[in-house]
Amino acid sequence: MPSAPTGPAPRVVMDPRDVSRALTRIAHEILERNKGAADLVLLGIPSRGVPLAQRVAAKIAAVEGVDVAVGSLDVTMYRDDLRMRPARTLLPTEIPHGGIDGKVVVLVDDVLFSGRTIRAALDAMNDVGRPRAVRLAVLVDRGHRELPIRADFVGKNLPTSLVESVRVRLAEFDGEDAVTISGTPGAVTTRDENEEQR
Repeated sequence: MPSAPTGPAPRVVMDPRDVSRALTRIAHEILERNKGAADLVLLGIPSRGVPLAQRVAAKIAAVEGVDVAVGSLDVTMYRDDLRMRPARTLLPTEIPHGGIDGKVVVLVDDVLFSGRTIRAALDAMNDVGRPRAVRLAVLVDRGHRELPIRADFVGKNLPTSLVESVRVRLAEFDGEDAVTISGTPGAVTTRDENEEQR
């Protein structure tokens, strides 16, 4: 007997072209803010933040003609909810040769939600070096912050309700690029990040 439907199918809010355009815009905004690629280090937060950081670095290299250092920063052991969640597999932290001391570090993640992952990333960075500045780039900002953390570079602001779920799919993990939203249908709209900043 077929199972009953569990609700509406996830709605695609970003397709592959949208994802590519968002990452291109982020790359250009990083270069504009930093006045070039000098002393830049991109650290992706596993798992999906890592390929996003690699893609942004490739777009920066295409513009500037120089390679930007890319690494990964696992924040698992720095999370403040370790006791409330099942055990997690530790993922690699890979700091580029030359470290992060005195560099401009751009943390890269897929979705910004409560802000607790980014707080953990800031704590994790204290153990690996002292950057000159730390900035944050995210593909999607869905709101509902619990900490005073704000992204510097946003691919898409996606206002959501707490009962909705946002999922980022990337070709490196899922075979395709897409951002979907699922949950109770409601008046959820998407706005370009430039509109959000006005």
